[in-house]
Amino acid sequence: MPVFFRQRDRQRGHEECIDSQGLRREIGGWHGDWQCALRSIPEQCEMVWRILWVGVGVALLGGMTAVWAQQPMPLPLPKLSLGVEAARSPQDFSLTLQLLLLLTVLTLAPSILVMMTCFTRIVVVFFFLKQALGTQMQPPSQLLTGLALFLTFFVMQPVLNEANEKGLQPYLRQEITQEQAVDNMVRPFREFMLKRVRQEDLALFIRLSGGQRPKTPEEVSTWALIPAFALSELRIAFQIGFLLFLPFLVIDLIIASVLLSLGIFLLPPQLVSLPAKILLFVLVDGWNLLIGSLLQGILSP
Repeated sequence: MPVFFRQRDRQRGHEECIDSQGLRREIGGWHGDWQCALRSIPEQCEMVWRILWVGVGVALLGGMTAVWAQQPMPLPLPKLSLGVEAARSPQDFSLTLQLLLLLTVLTLAPSILVMMTCFTRIVVVFFFLKQALGTQMQPPSQLLTGLALFLTFFVMQPVLNEANEKGLQPYLRQEITQEQAVDNMVRPFREFMLKRVRQEDLALFIRLSGGQRPKTPEEVSTWALIPAFALSELRIAFQIGFLLFLPFLVIDLIIASVLLSLGIFLLPPQLVSLPAKILLFVLVDGWNLLIGSLLQGILSP
């Protein structure tokens, strides 16, 4: 049927395809074959041209790929070499020891941050607050740790600036020796800890170390000062945590008493007290009050 219609379309304007009555005849025989072949010539030419163009494109692409393969392009990769060689001079041995010391300090950097700054007090208070509110997963522990870290940097900024200006920068300019640089960098941290350490804790570690009682703050050993300061920070953090628990404990007791008086025994009191504790904390602007009190207590010992 489709072939017949295509053949009838080819009869238009052709006198031999019209009968005596002016009607189109059905194409057949050599005449129809000739018409079909004549009609398909342009389509075949167009197909041949398409194939030629595709072949030319593939040939050009293959030639360009071959050219690129013959011209190696340098890759900007660094060349690294690791090896252990014998020291040829005392300076080489000293440089190796300095490198090992630097790697050791970088490894102990988190412990130094915890022990010699106010990070201990802040993060312990935050976790006490989370426990007092009764929220098991909120705020996330990672969020509280990050907030405590940035608050620590905020408080310790003057100490860090002084250590950088008096210790690190002169050493980089080769104005002082390595020992002097370490002393100048540790001195601001010692002053910070000496102002906030509890005398009983410091006396405990001095007595356990077997050393003599220092007469001046400069004679206090750094190795005794650091754990004493950390112990003092833990003590203060636990005191603040106790004060945080009191108002929320009162809310728990009140709600439990109300539920018992109403005869509701199947409903857990924690389920009702949690929204009340969160509402109280929001109404008193708890975060502002807590962080403000913490920072004021640290900055003005």
